Amino acid sequence: MKKLLLFVAMLSLTSLASAESHRDSSIDRMNHAGAVLHEVMGAPDNGIPEEILDHAKCIAVVPHMIKGGFVFGAENGRGVATCRTANGWSAPAFFAITGGSWGLQIGVEGVDLVMIIQNDRGMRQLLASKFQLGADASAAAGPVGRHASADTDWKLDTEILTYSRARGAFAGLTLSGASIRRDDDSMRAIYGRHVSTRAALTGKVAAPKSSQHFLDAVRSSKAQAVAQK
Repeated sequence: MKKLLLFVAMLSLTSLASAESHRDSSIDRMNHAGAVLHEVMGAPDNGIPEEILDHAKCIAVVPHMIKGGFVFGAENGRGVATCRTANGWSAPAFFAITGGSWGLQIGVEGVDLVMIIQNDRGMRQLLASKFQLGADASAAAGPVGRHASADTDWKLDTEILTYSRARGAFAGLTLSGASIRRDDDSMRAIYGRHVSTRAALTGKVAAPKSSQHFLDAVRSSKAQAVAQK
C-alpha cells in the first residue's frame, strides 16, 4: 500500500512538473513572438506594410521555426496567434505548423515566420483549429516595405500572407502545403482548462497576463510602421 501511495505521489509530481514546463515554454514562445514582431516592424523600410496591418484580421507568429533536411525537407514549429475583436486584440491561441517542401535544403536553419490573415475566410480556417495552406486557405508571399504597391493583388483572394526572417533578412515567403493545427498542450498549460481556439480568438475568454508582451507588440506594430515611414 505504501509503495502504491509513493508511486501515485511521484506520478502527481511528474505531472505537475510537466505542466509547469509546458507553461514556461508557452510563455517563452509568446515573449519571443512579441520580440520577433517588434524587431520586424522596427526595421527601416523592410517590414510589413502599414496597409496590410490595417486590413489584418489575425496575426500569427512562429518564432524560430526549424527548417532542415536534404532533398526532401520539412518545416515544423509552434506559434501563437491573436485576432481582432470588437474590444481589440483577442487572447492568444497556440498552434503547431508542419509541412513538406521539395528542394535542396542542407543543414538546419532557424526561421521566424509571420502570417497575416487577411479576410473572414482565412479567419474561419484559423478558428477551425486545423487546415492546410494552399488547400483550405490560399497563401502567398507578402509584400515587404512601408507601403504595399497599389498595383499588387495582396488585397484580392489571398487569405493569408506569409513572411519569414532568416539570418536577419526579412522577406515574403511561399509556404504552400504546410499544415496548421491546434497546440493542445500549450492551450491547457496557459489556460488551465479546456479553452477552444474559437473561444480564445473571438474574445470569449480574457487574455492572460502572461500574454501581455505579445499583445503589446501586436498593438504597437501599426505605430511602428507609421514611425518608420
